[in-house]
Parts: sequence; C-alpha cells; structure tokens
Amino acid sequence: MITFLVSILLLVAAYFVYGRIVEKYLDVDPSRRTPAYERGDGVDYQPLPTWKVFIIQFLNIAGLGPIFGAVTGAAFGPAAYIWIVVGCIFMGAVHDFFAGMMSLRNDGVNMPDLASRYLGKGMKGVMIFVSIFLLMAVGVSFVIGPSGLLESLTGMPKETWLYIIFGYYILATLLPVDKIIGSIYPLMGGILLFMAFGVGVMLIAGQISGAHQLVELTPDVLKNWHSDPERNLLIPMMFIVISCGAISGFHATQSPMMARCLKNERYARPVFYGAMIAEGVVAMIWATAAMAYCGGPEGLNNAMTSVGTEINGVIVKNAQAADLVDLICKSWLGKVGAVIAVIGVVVCPITSGDTAFRSLR
Repeated sequence: MITFLVSILLLVAAYFVYGRIVEKYLDVDPSRRTPAYERGDGVDYQPLPTWKVFIIQFLNIAGLGPIFGAVTGAAFGPAAYIWIVVGCIFMGAVHDFFAGMMSLRNDGVNMPDLASRYLGKGMKGVMIFVSIFLLMAVGVSFVIGPSGLLESLTGMPKETWLYIIFGYYILATLLPVDKIIGSIYPLMGGILLFMAFGVGVMLIAGQISGAHQLVELTPDVLKNWHSDPERNLLIPMMFIVISCGAISGFHATQSPMMARCLKNERYARPVFYGAMIAEGVVAMIWATAAMAYCGGPEGLNNAMTSVGTEINGVIVKNAQAADLVDLICKSWLGKVGAVIAVIGVVVCPITSGDTAFRSLR
C-alpha cells in the first residue's frame, strides 16, 4: 500500500510544486483578457464556471484511458506505477498545460492554426491532415465501442445504437458548448470520479483488513509480467497501452475548446495541468485495483488469458478490461457500483467522441 499511497501523493504534490514551476515558464498573466471575453460568440467562445471547465477538460482527455488503459497496462506489472506517475507529471500534464496556454494566447485557435502561426502554412496543412485523421479515428472508435456494449446490455441492435449515438454527436457538435456538453459533463465527470474514489477506498480498506494484498514496487518485481512478453515488450508497449495523456496528441485537440471558455489565465494550471493529474490519480487507482483484485500481476494476466484465475470462488479467464471493471465495481461497490460501472464504461468514451467531432467541426 505504501507504493500506491506514495504515487498518489507524488501526483498531487506535483500539481502544487512542478505545476507552479511550469506556470512561471509559461508566464501566466491574470490581467490578460481571455478569448472567452475577447471573441465571445455564445457558441464556442463563452465563459464557463472554472469547475465546469475542469470537469469538461477531464472528460475530454480521459475517455477510457485511465480505466481500460490502466487495467490493461497493469498486466506489465508494478512498473506501470512509474510510467503513470512520471508520464503524467513531466509529460502529459505539461503537454496539456502548454497546448492550453498556446491557444489562450492565440485567440483560442486550434492546433493547425497554431502550427501555421509558428511553423508556416505548409505545416498547417500537415497538422490539418493529422488532426482530421486522429479526430475521425477517435470519434468512430468511440461510436462503435459504446454501441456494441449497449447492444449486449439492452438487446437492442447495434445499428440502432449507432444512429442514437451519432445523433447525439451531431447535437453536441453543433449546439453551444454550454447547452449539452456544459450540462451533461459535470454529472458524468462526477460519476467517473466517484467510481474511482469508491474503488480507491475499497483498495485501502481491503489492504487493512487483509482481504487483498497490494503489490509494492521493489527491484524484485520490477520486470515485465505480461503473459506474452516477447510480443509485448515492456518498453515501448507499456507506454502505448498506458498512454494516459503522456504520449497522447489527442489532448492538444481538446485543450483549445476549454481555452475558449476560461475566465482567467490564473485558472489555466488547475484546468490544464490539474485535469491531467486527476487522470493520473484515476489511472493509479484502476491499475492497482486490477492487480489487487486478481491477486497480483500474474493473476491479472491469467484472468486475461485462457489460463484463468480463481477470484471469489469463480474462475475468471479471457477477461477484457471492461469485464474486469464490471467485476471490480460489482464486488467492491455492490449494486450501486454495477450501475456506475455501466455508466462509466458506456458514457466515458462517448464524452470523448463528441468533443472529437466538435474539434473536427
């Protein structure tokens, strides 16, 4: 449990220490008028309460990364802790802070326009192509995935859910940012954070009661635990699986949307750096939960393959990340957890898909 708690403390401390160092380098100026006021149009450019901007930014960049990515990445073992902490503090959070501040200082424009201003028109064309490809890929994947899950949960045809989700995407893309995204996201973000908090509490309670054992990061366990290590090298495959923003260029397409809604530059660190740190905390909780629930990294790998492992008297095998999230929530959070798990697994990708299409628009 020491590794888990220290990792969480390092992430939180980084927001107050390293985040302020980055803030100084970015020359944050509370006296400057933000694009929300300079270019207010009632659609994309409009000031929103800072807590809403934070939650929207958190959901925009998170999706299922800090849940599915962390659970799948935990198969590599406790080395995942190092990547989540180091990656979030020094890469992901700085990346998002930098992207958000660049947009704030340049009228809230997107990355292709930023590339044009600083690197020339030729690079703008390259960035437009990359952004379109990236956002289309994210949007499409976050339609297909949730529609398949909803089909299995409700029995309604997948095609029907595809139309429903796309219909929602059209509304979320075209309507003013406060009408749907600003109204729904705070509720969804609260559910996601409550789920992570509940699982985190059960982790600590289970460790204290002896119900499960949290793996500590020591030299003996610092190796590749993956069931297929030859095809899943620790470096770089762990970095890719547990992206959590550390290597995700997708975040740079999302930050400008919130740069258009920020009331003051003093809130840039809480929103852009802070949201990434929050994602890191959620990822730490789920990576730890996956290993603890399955009896360690070896048990987790067995549960995700045909080998199987016994959990609470039941043999779990060939489990996907969604299956493990569902099992953990049901086991540790009861009926409420089961509902939250469904909402989280279905809604979280949708709340990244809609903003992917909004950025594309």
